[in-house]
Amino acid sequence: MQVSHTAAAVSAAFDDANLIARAGLVPVMRLAERCGLSRLVAGKVRLTGAKNSAGAAADAKVTSIVAGMVAGADSIDDLDVLRHGAMPTVFAGIRAPSTLGTFLRAFAHGHALQLHAVHRQFLRELAAHTPLLPGSGEKAFIDVDSTHKRVYGRSKQGAEYGRFKGIRTLHPLLATICTPTSRPVIATVRMRRGKAADSRGAPKFVGEALATALEAGCTGMRILRADSQFYNAGVIAACRRAGAHFSITTGMNPSIKRAVLGIPEGAWQRITYPTAIPDPDTGELISNAEVAEIPAYTAFASRKKSERVTARLIVRRVRDLAKPAVMGEQGELFPVWRYHPFFTDNPAPTLQAEREHRHHAVIEQVIADSKAGALAHLPSGHFNANAVWLTLWAMAYNLLRAAGALTSAFHAKATTATLRAHLVNVPARIARSARRLTLHLPRRWPWQHAWTHLFDTVHAPPEPA
Repeated sequence: MQVSHTAAAVSAAFDDANLIARAGLVPVMRLAERCGLSRLVAGKVRLTGAKNSAGAAADAKVTSIVAGMVAGADSIDDLDVLRHGAMPTVFAGIRAPSTLGTFLRAFAHGHALQLHAVHRQFLRELAAHTPLLPGSGEKAFIDVDSTHKRVYGRSKQGAEYGRFKGIRTLHPLLATICTPTSRPVIATVRMRRGKAADSRGAPKFVGEALATALEAGCTGMRILRADSQFYNAGVIAACRRAGAHFSITTGMNPSIKRAVLGIPEGAWQRITYPTAIPDPDTGELISNAEVAEIPAYTAFASRKKSERVTARLIVRRVRDLAKPAVMGEQGELFPVWRYHPFFTDNPAPTLQAEREHRHHAVIEQVIADSKAGALAHLPSGHFNANAVWLTLWAMAYNLLRAAGALTSAFHAKATTATLRAHLVNVPARIARSARRLTLHLPRRWPWQHAWTHLFDTVHAPPEPA
């Protein structure tokens, strides 16, 4: 492909007031309206004591930030993307980036908790209005993990040296919900200081995530999946109180090491993964391993009797490829294995339980998505402003996932970047006639039918109660 005209015959001018660059925001934000986002914010968020009217019109400001994140904004200045061309004609209540920055900095910790409540109820409404979590009435997985987001400004509150030497970070904690046939959505998030321990506040956080999953329609079996940082009695007690199962990586502490080394050789079963998975120790992709189970292992035996838990210990082992198979002229006498145990009360058969536990890695896709989008930056020096930014990103992420679920089977599982490219970042020209607006979109847009289906679905009259 090459340019059809000479350089002298081409010019450009930013002068058309009837164009918008992201027409997909029309159906996406219509979906947010139908799920009551503005109503929820107006009813829950009260920025009392905020100066310069920062707390006024919280619903308009929250929806402006969410819309900007849906469009790809990853900083406060990027939110100005909402004010180009005919956007003020199509949308009312758009706020300037400076106003939105003042709004974010007005949040205190209690106000951030109000926004968490909005997030939970908004997810519940999205799940009720769209096929966001198919099969949630039978089985759902709640995955918990933490991540570190590097920051460079020394004045950022809460940015500290933690796990990574010489690198200042903030330490978000997040929980996602998925089913065997759906992509994950975000149940809840928390912003924490950079040196906070991974498991700090985990029992309460897990309880909130499990409650959110129930509110979102996960009325069947709920299984919490987590890595070894969350292997503690408090997390498992939170699962039991919520009526949920658990599947948690344990690591190789002395008690578990003794139990694993006591497994008879004949108990190991071969397992083949449909797609290769990364080895937690080396990062290499593996497709074959061996699995064994200890049916009744008692964890936390040193604690008081009421805190001890007896459940299944399932162990996966893989050959240590760092050790050569042949040493000199003599073959290997004793194979060297690496062991990866997890503690669970999942009632599924051993191999199925192992495969389901390893799928916990799906939360890493959400973390990667966050750092390629709105969490590419934590835009404020104020800790609570960044905590609110994190929660608003979770709301925008779930909104995009719900829009994809309404659009097609392909878009229900597409990445956020694909959803933006196919459905949101579509240019359109605005035409007005007889008090009606018509969006004229590009002819032969490759995803025209998917976009039209989404638009028609969210603009259809609501079904009778």
